[in-house]
Amino acid sequence: MDIGEMLGSSFTYAKEGLIGEWKRWALLLISTIIFPFLYGYLLRIYRGAVPAPDPDDWVKMFVDGILMIVIGFIYAIPVIIVAMVLMGASIFALIANPESAAGMGGMIVGILVTLILALIISLISNFALIRFAREGKFGEAFNLKAILAVISKVGWLHYFIAVLVFGIITTVIMMALQFIPFIGFILYLIALPFIAVWSARYITLIYESGAPADNW
Repeated sequence: MDIGEMLGSSFTYAKEGLIGEWKRWALLLISTIIFPFLYGYLLRIYRGAVPAPDPDDWVKMFVDGILMIVIGFIYAIPVIIVAMVLMGASIFALIANPESAAGMGGMIVGILVTLILALIISLISNFALIRFAREGKFGEAFNLKAILAVISKVGWLHYFIAVLVFGIITTVIMMALQFIPFIGFILYLIALPFIAVWSARYITLIYESGAPADNW
């Protein structure tokens, strides 16, 4: 399945799951405020639920959402450490000498390295969450050998481009909504559940394009 097909299929999934299902959409909208509930719901999509399920078993959704947050935080730790080390040293150098070329250069390098690392980690953590959802074991979110094997089958470049394309499309949509006079911000908030479901299904399809069929 190519990027266009995955975009269309995941959009249809979100449309059929939410358009006309106003109670489901309203519950997910409320869940964006208490966001662990929304994350727990998205985990069901990562498990491969078709069509989009109803939000229920709220305790499990909340617990699953908390686990997703913990997994995301653990994956973010290397990025935080690298950012603190590289940019922290540059900040101290600039404080000592605001005209320091080394300090400014170090800051730029630190930002670039941090951004690249954050991108790589985010690609890995996306699949880590899906693996956790599919296997039902917290430790499987950190089974890097299995996760990297799936990414390799998808193709790092293909995966990056797929995520980039989706990010550009959704960013344009959300920005356009906010520019609508008077009701733009309200429409932006209302659209959040749709974007979340669309995104979760899209990432799931990317994962399934590289995962062995017997894993899902």
